[in-house]
Amino acid sequence: MNFHSKLFLPLILSLLSLLSRVAWAQHIVDFKIEKLQVTSVFSSVGNSYSTQRPLISYEINNKSYQAGETSPIVIDFSFEKFNESGIKGVVIFKNISKDTLSLSNVVPFGREGNEAYITGLGTHRLSRTHLFLALKKPVNVIVPDNAWELGYAGFSLDATQKIFGFVRRDLTSMQKATRRRFETILAPGGSVNYNFYSDFYQGNWQQGVREVFQKRYLYDVLTFDNTLFERADLKWIRNSYVMHLLMAWDKEYYDGKTGKFKLHEFIKKGRALYGGDDVVCIWPTWPTLGVDSRNQFDLYRDLPGGLPQLRALADSARLMGTKFFVAYNPWDESTRSEGHLQGLANLIKGTSADGVVLDTKGESSRELQEAADKVKAGVIMFSEGMAVPKDMQGIISGRVHNALYYPPLLNLNKFIRPDFAIFRVAEVFKEPIQREYAVAFFNGYGTEINQFAPGHPEWEDEQYRYLGKTSRILRENSALFTADYTPLINALHDSVWVNEWSSKQKTIYTILSFKPEGLHAPLFEVNDTTSHWIDLWKHEEIKTSVIDGKRYAIVNIDGFDTRYSGTNNEGEVSCVAQFRPTLDVKISGDRLFGSAQSASIVKIWKGNPSYEKAPIILTLQNPDFEVSISNTVGRYEGKLVVQSFKQDEIVDEYIISLKPGTPRLISKSISTSAVTKPTSQMVVIPAGKFNVK
Repeated sequence: MNFHSKLFLPLILSLLSLLSRVAWAQHIVDFKIEKLQVTSVFSSVGNSYSTQRPLISYEINNKSYQAGETSPIVIDFSFEKFNESGIKGVVIFKNISKDTLSLSNVVPFGREGNEAYITGLGTHRLSRTHLFLALKKPVNVIVPDNAWELGYAGFSLDATQKIFGFVRRDLTSMQKATRRRFETILAPGGSVNYNFYSDFYQGNWQQGVREVFQKRYLYDVLTFDNTLFERADLKWIRNSYVMHLLMAWDKEYYDGKTGKFKLHEFIKKGRALYGGDDVVCIWPTWPTLGVDSRNQFDLYRDLPGGLPQLRALADSARLMGTKFFVAYNPWDESTRSEGHLQGLANLIKGTSADGVVLDTKGESSRELQEAADKVKAGVIMFSEGMAVPKDMQGIISGRVHNALYYPPLLNLNKFIRPDFAIFRVAEVFKEPIQREYAVAFFNGYGTEINQFAPGHPEWEDEQYRYLGKTSRILRENSALFTADYTPLINALHDSVWVNEWSSKQKTIYTILSFKPEGLHAPLFEVNDTTSHWIDLWKHEEIKTSVIDGKRYAIVNIDGFDTRYSGTNNEGEVSCVAQFRPTLDVKISGDRLFGSAQSASIVKIWKGNPSYEKAPIILTLQNPDFEVSISNTVGRYEGKLVVQSFKQDEIVDEYIISLKPGTPRLISKSISTSAVTKPTSQMVVIPAGKFNVK
């Protein structure tokens, strides 16, 4: 290489890098629109892209139209601003007919030719929002409570550049109009505005959705205050996955006949079935609050033993790894007067509560958090409803309420803030509810079992064990389930969905199947042939298959009884892990030995891991370990699951089999010292030939 090439090569590489960043950073600054058709898109770096898309599509009285077509609605469009977030405009819909019309399912750029789009489907009272992907069944999704009517579309402009469009209804703009959850009812002459946003994205379809939902918070808030999410004392809730809410008269909490508190036994039983509750909340208020003049805080004070007994129970629960919550009812206004903030602070102090369930609220307030902070660090506010993006700044945990029954399979609230602690409400008294546990697991969040209604059916413990399997995986991979992820990666089979949770150390794939017959086939692409692939649900090695030059993971998903299709007991899950190969295990005779890099603990299980049995635990001082098989697992023969951990996070897993009937040398050969003459304990045998008959 000559002097000039040495001089200019770094400069050329820098310029190429700069050009790449500029291309990536470009934003939309203008559209060319002819007869409400978008014909050109202009970027902030001077590029232009030709296209032919309707500005908008929509439905009037359930009939589909595109912008530019004759309909009872007249459409006007205006730009408001251009900035680093792309283009913003306003679409105005006005009813020019003499009839009252229903406007719904507004989709930017229409529905045809999209990578993905989101709009309503069907007539469900609470849950119509669906994600549409090419050649796939529409996927019912959960969106924030203030954005039911949103519309989204993403499509390609050329081989590398893509564009998204996003619309939301402006409630302040409504004239002679009535708001419905999914529709706007327009009287003659009535109108409503939809805010319209658009910008570029690159990559797969998830990147467009990520831009709108995760990076721009559905344009609900311009800048996001992360203060609560950054507080170290509040982060514990992110790693919590099971909670119970119990009425104060629940026999699992207190037996009125014997006067004995049963909370300790309840938590102990839960530890064997599902690893125990991360949180238990005692609720003495609804529906008794208002029967007399006592306020919500009086009802806690009047429980057997009062606040001191609650504090003793809370302290005992924490020793078992379970936090203690109380409830707050903001609607308590007609009982004995007591300041809510001070009353709540006194309740937290008196019970040493770790959190507060905010009844009827989808948000918290600075005042509530400050009232708790003055008493104790690390107190969590937990909302009954799911906080919308602008309210997530003031609360870091909340419910997916089971008013939405059955739960849609994908919750895009989790995509907005993966570190927001979500719990799906489930009630065991109604019917078998495996689907509740399966969908929560698929979405990487926890379950709140609400025991307010009485009833403990005979299948409860069996399904608690299922919850134990899902919760173990969530807990042992919590760092991934509270970080960014990719929903609905491409799968070869419809009705089987896969979410990908990835880091440099490992990748977890949560899988949800609604195929009653199950599946044993290649499912999703795997590019890294150097990794170690494990089925964490069945604890088996994953095999791969090459199809059309691409390698796919072969998954084995159980089926389910077809009678449960369409019920809250349908569905089955699986989970595949991609580990860096840091665990090496071998067997020689009676010795099991190996090396566990990047780990502090090794667990050895007889059969599949379960909360109902205990593993052999090795605390490592260095990566190498060795144990006697006969001394650790006795006469057991079959599968051994060996797992390595760094603190509570699983690092790698290795499956090995003790084949039944295989002889193993259990004694050791020990060399003795050579002797030159017989000792008193030796007998001389003369040399010679012997014929033994």
